[in-house]
Amino acid sequence: MRLKGFEGMTCSIAGVLEAVGDRWAFLILRDLTLGLSKYEDLKRSTGITDATLSARLKHLGQNGLIERRVYRTRPARHEYVPSARGWDMVLVIQALAQLGDKWGVAGSDGPPLEFVNTNGGGRVRLKIIDERTDATVRQRDVRPKAGPGADEKVRWRVGKFAP
Repeated sequence: MRLKGFEGMTCSIAGVLEAVGDRWAFLILRDLTLGLSKYEDLKRSTGITDATLSARLKHLGQNGLIERRVYRTRPARHEYVPSARGWDMVLVIQALAQLGDKWGVAGSDGPPLEFVNTNGGGRVRLKIIDERTDATVRQRDVRPKAGPGADEKVRWRVGKFAP
């Protein structure tokens, strides 16, 4: 079933979701940013069907999140690598992992995947940082505000915010 797209919606979140496409695409991007690049490896990692994997790779490529490269010519074989936009998605992937770890969705044995600092090996986590001061901001202190690109619907949504 093809869902309605987000065309014409003034929303950065909707635009990123449109570019990614669906939940399978997040898992493909996860694997690509972990270093998997071959079609068969992506299929093995996700358990996705050929038709779904092919469609998602095509969609991610059309939206500038991945690049398809030839790694062997006879027979022709391709690998998939994240583009600069694809690498930007690491923040979203890490945020999803951090939330999943907090909720314990993978079980009680602890996080199945950890992100660590190469300088010392300590685990890293995402935080909300004030753009001007670099100070950490608590989630409860964050409020939405209509930005310069806001349309009437964005202003309406923001106006409905109640802490």
